[in-house]
Amino acid sequence: MFAKLGLLMHRHRWSVIGVWLAVTVAGAVFGGGLFDRLATTSTNRADSESAIAQQRIDELAPEGSMVIAVIEGKDVYDPGLNASVTKASQEIKGMAGVKEVNDLYNGPGGQIGADNLSSTVRVELDPKLSQDARERLEDKVKARLKLIEAPKVTVGGTKIAERAFGEQSVHDLAIGESIALVALLVVLVLIFGGVIAAGLPLAVALVGVSGSLLLLLGLSYATKVSEYSLNVVTLLGIGLAVDYSLLIVARFREERLLHEPTEALVEAVARSGRAVAISGIAVAATLAGLTVFAEPLLAAVALGGAAVVVLATVAALTLVPALLSLAKDRIPAAGEGRFSFKTDLLARLAAKAQQSPGPVALGVVVGLLVLAAPLLGANFANSDARALPHSNEARQAYDALQEKFNNDHPEDVVVLVQAGPERADVRMFMNQINNQLNAQVFRQEVRPDVPKGWTVLDLTPKGEVGGQESVELVRKLRAMQTPFPKWVTGPSAEVVDYQDSLARRLPVAALIVLVVTMVVLFMLTGSVVIPLKAVLMNLLTLIATLGVLVVVFQWGWGQLPLFFDSWGGIDLTTPVLLFVFIFGLSMDYEVFLLARIKEEYDRRPDTNRAVLRGITKSGPVVTAAAICIVIVFLGFTVGGLVAVKEIGVGMTVAVIIDVTVVRGLLLPALMTMLDSWNWWAPKFLSGLSTAPAVAAAPGKKKPAKPKAPAAASTPAAAVTPPAEELTVEVPALARQRTPAAEELTVEVPALDRKPAEEPTRPPSGNA
Repeated sequence: MFAKLGLLMHRHRWSVIGVWLAVTVAGAVFGGGLFDRLATTSTNRADSESAIAQQRIDELAPEGSMVIAVIEGKDVYDPGLNASVTKASQEIKGMAGVKEVNDLYNGPGGQIGADNLSSTVRVELDPKLSQDARERLEDKVKARLKLIEAPKVTVGGTKIAERAFGEQSVHDLAIGESIALVALLVVLVLIFGGVIAAGLPLAVALVGVSGSLLLLLGLSYATKVSEYSLNVVTLLGIGLAVDYSLLIVARFREERLLHEPTEALVEAVARSGRAVAISGIAVAATLAGLTVFAEPLLAAVALGGAAVVVLATVAALTLVPALLSLAKDRIPAAGEGRFSFKTDLLARLAAKAQQSPGPVALGVVVGLLVLAAPLLGANFANSDARALPHSNEARQAYDALQEKFNNDHPEDVVVLVQAGPERADVRMFMNQINNQLNAQVFRQEVRPDVPKGWTVLDLTPKGEVGGQESVELVRKLRAMQTPFPKWVTGPSAEVVDYQDSLARRLPVAALIVLVVTMVVLFMLTGSVVIPLKAVLMNLLTLIATLGVLVVVFQWGWGQLPLFFDSWGGIDLTTPVLLFVFIFGLSMDYEVFLLARIKEEYDRRPDTNRAVLRGITKSGPVVTAAAICIVIVFLGFTVGGLVAVKEIGVGMTVAVIIDVTVVRGLLLPALMTMLDSWNWWAPKFLSGLSTAPAVAAAPGKKKPAKPKAPAAASTPAAAVTPPAEELTVEVPALARQRTPAAEELTVEVPALDRKPAEEPTRPPSGNA
């Protein structure tokens, strides 16, 4: 199938390139419209308790967005400051759409800061304003407040912070893409030994970016797409586009050692195309599994991510062969060119692991569990203005309000009661809060101007912002029995609802990931043991990565090198996204390695030999792919948003752990220990696998091999690198080769000497 695809792309290369060029141009022309449609996306579902309560409160006593100015650096009783603030307040009151203005001198809303040198001006806008009108008015009010005569005036507010988050996200995306693409070009030139070969994966990445904008633009008409979703989806799309393209180009360069360019192209697509397709299907299906969570933000990432993965896969399987067909004579074979990327890191690690598989496997598992230990104290919470860089004015205003006016207390927990405050049972409920929850509640206030028959209580929690005290308060309030209906909302209640929703739906999402992994790897290998092992290894990678994130972001150990201020927690969406991304990308490297291991095992059913030879041959391309995707992820850590940094750092750590420790040590160690059990499957499943066996060509008789003194499976302790094998290539007539039929492999016993050179065997390339 994939050989026919390669031949088809060769014959119709100009048409294929034309189609993808049209997609790229369309993305460049129309994709920009996506940025006008980006919207703030809620993390919670509309049917959550906090969302229902907030919607009801907005209907009963609607409040407009607040613009808050913090005035600092001057005695609050200074006559000049008084006059300047009063003049600004009067002018702002006259602006259409302003509902109310309060300051220290002209209303009850003003406050004096803890330092006696700061005060606030609070401007409430009309809640009926449209988003565009509200944003224009916010800008106008902000500009006037900045003219107050004081050493320092910072302006912020919830909606202003949300806008700052979106603007920062778009800025970070542009910077991250630019850094990643430039760095990728340099690294790919070093890997492939030439600019043309290096340009192919980069071209697919650019097509992927442009196509992603088109896909997300279309998605924005079906659901809300946030700036955060745009960043995460684009990051994933670039990384996978480069990975898949690199795999095919590397295999083409390897096949050029054995075939003419056109035959090498067909063979490369036949061999690597299947691995790319399987990996793409697995990653897309895993991402689609995010939709079971039903949260708006995750749904947008799930649908957009799955679409972008499909785009990257199709581009790699069609555009790369078409471009290779054009440039085939100008792309050097493996080992040729101005530079030559060679690494035997994975082969060396695998050989060491096979010599002592038990201790190595135990050591790796213990080490990963140690890295995961900080996860036990993780604090997952919603990001707020603290996720913005400290240089952002909205973040500065938030910090000043918290430090000088709010004593660093969390935002209020709000209780909506379907009964009036005049009722005795409502007053009893309020007294119960004061008596039973005084350890969690700092202040309790009854909100004014609420319609008759309803009560809104604003409870200021004790403890720090994002701490567990406010979360415990929400749970205790909801557990209290009352004779009237009540609902609890506020930022802390949103965290509780989100956590509970994830906990309910996580088993379903995990089952989807497990089934996808089992099916995909079974179709590749015909085994049920290998998929189970892959799931366990991916789980170890995930928890180890999350443990590292807790240390870097929650504990703040990464503040200096990564240029951020820790807010004492991890964004709620980070572990869920990493769960899907890590399983997806780990599947990439699992498929790349297992495809080559299975290929070797089909040639000769010796598990230990197949594992070592498969890792040796595919190791360089897996290492190169890991380097490239790490560059992409690191490009997104230079931005200002902490939530995006968490994803970038998390994926970087995950890839490094997965490619070195897990694939280099744990995988070969476990496969050596399991030996023939690696390939076990129940009899009723044996006919369902599509894993192809590499057999001799029809009409040819496979050359006999000298009998090895060992048993059918090489003992682990005797495993030596492939340099101990002498492979003699037998020329094929009419250049039609069948690998299994035309390789004569002679096992040379390992002596106490360095592995011999293999001048007659072409250098092993990539997967």
